[in-house]
Amino acid sequence: MNAIKNHVKANEKAAEPLQLDRTDRAILKALQRDASISNVALAEKVKLSPPACLRRVDRLKQAGLIKAIVALLDTEALDAGMVVLIGVVLDRSTPESFAAFEAAAQKVSGCMECHVVTGEFDYFMLLRTKDSQSFNRLHADQLLYLPGVRQIRSFMGLRQVLSTPQIPL
Repeated sequence: MNAIKNHVKANEKAAEPLQLDRTDRAILKALQRDASISNVALAEKVKLSPPACLRRVDRLKQAGLIKAIVALLDTEALDAGMVVLIGVVLDRSTPESFAAFEAAAQKVSGCMECHVVTGEFDYFMLLRTKDSQSFNRLHADQLLYLPGVRQIRSFMGLRQVLSTPQIPL
């Protein structure tokens, strides 16, 4: 799949999909591993001149393939070492109930992700918190008051086997 679709520059009516070559993919892979790499080091790694490398990175940013440069933090050191997955079932399947829940879910402390899913649940939320006591408080203070919820099922993570921010390229 060489074409990346749905990435249209602002002010362009019908832009061609961005074609990624081997060098673009190498740049993206390197930046996923270490976004703090200098342009000179990145250029050397992907065998480009620094100006050519910078132009490619800028093009990837403008196309929306690089959305942000972030730091990955130590969750344990920041009292967010416990992962809790939460399955949510709404009491009604209406656009209004979905919208109300989604707006409220964005305000839940420690909520890292929230996904509409198929199957037994309507949503899965991924929360980070300090420990079971802090999750219990969060459950009592916030989760029980989410609008339109019929059922919440919590799954506390015991041990992380895999977690990566890297997208396979």
